[in-house]
Formats: sequence, C-alpha cells, structure tokens
Amino acid sequence: MSVAEEVESSTTGLKIMVIDDSKTIRRTAESILSRQGYHVITAVDGYEALAKIAEHEPDIIFVDILMPRLDGYQTCTLIKHNARFRNTPVIMLSSKDGIFDRAKGRVVGAEYYITKPFNQDDLLGAIRRFVPMHEAVSAEAG
Repeated sequence: MSVAEEVESSTTGLKIMVIDDSKTIRRTAESILSRQGYHVITAVDGYEALAKIAEHEPDIIFVDILMPRLDGYQTCTLIKHNARFRNTPVIMLSSKDGIFDRAKGRVVGAEYYITKPFNQDDLLGAIRRFVPMHEAVSAEAG
C-alpha cells in the first residue's frame, strides 16, 4: 500500500465542515479536502452550520471568524456549549493574525487557528493534528 493509500484509508469517511461566507474559500477548502478522501460539508454562516452540524455530526469544523448574522466566535461558543459536540475540534479561519484574535478563539473553545489565505498544508496539518483526538474520542464513546 502506498503512503497516499495509507493516508486515504485512515481518513476516508472523516466528515469535515467548512463554515465561511466566501464561496471562494468554501470551494477551495472543499476541493483540497475532497481530493484527500474527506467528506466535506459546507455552510455559509453560523445559523446554517448549526443545523448541518446536528444533521451530519462532523468530526472537525473549520469556521471563519468574520461572518454576517452569527460570527465564528459565536458559532464556536454554541458548538462548545452543546454536550454532543463539545469534543469536536473547531479550527478558526481568519484574515486577522493578531494575538487578540487568537486569544479570543481560545476563550470560546477553538483548538486551533489558521490565517487566511491558507494552503493545502495548513488545512491537512490541522486535520492531522486532530485525527488522533478524533480516534480517542470515538474509542471512548464505543
């Protein structure tokens, strides 16, 4: 089995949600992640995301900070206050790279922070960082 096949077999079926009001960002992330064998669910804002999270139960969530109606901080807070999704890793996406923004992300429960524009290595690196967490949580639940 090649390295690419090993990576795909270990990640196939992993559900990843990308929440961003930018169609370009959603399509870019979906393209990168789909090529790696991930099942990608997208949402344009926090309200749409909350309904889809309950329906699809993603394993990892990427959320933009600056969105209309319900921003990324508010969305993350609501996810983390739900007992069913409390342990789901949330990765903040932002064009801001300030210490205040990163700290605020931590306060609302985000596990990681990626600055836009991101690349394939940024997204895949963040997922790899949390796949062991995902497996550990699944093992505990099973």
